[in-house]
Amino acid sequence: MPIIVNLDVMLARRKMRSKELAERIGITEQNVSLLKSGKVKGVRFDTLALICETLACQPGDILEYRPDVEAIPLRRARA
Repeated sequence: MPIIVNLDVMLARRKMRSKELAERIGITEQNVSLLKSGKVKGVRFDTLALICETLACQPGDILEYRPDVEAIPLRRARA
């Protein structure tokens, strides 16, 4: 998956535990854990906004796009 979740990095930078983040934004620790591991297919914008507000960061600090080179089809040059 080309989307990398860096939530664990931001939590470490803010010296905050997952449990505290979960309590502050009103979701379960399990959901924070799933977000940190990248095992979710999506995140609601309001949840992302609460995370950013709590951690004083931008969405780009949490989510990163790294293209999967093997998954990108090669384009053929036109003759």
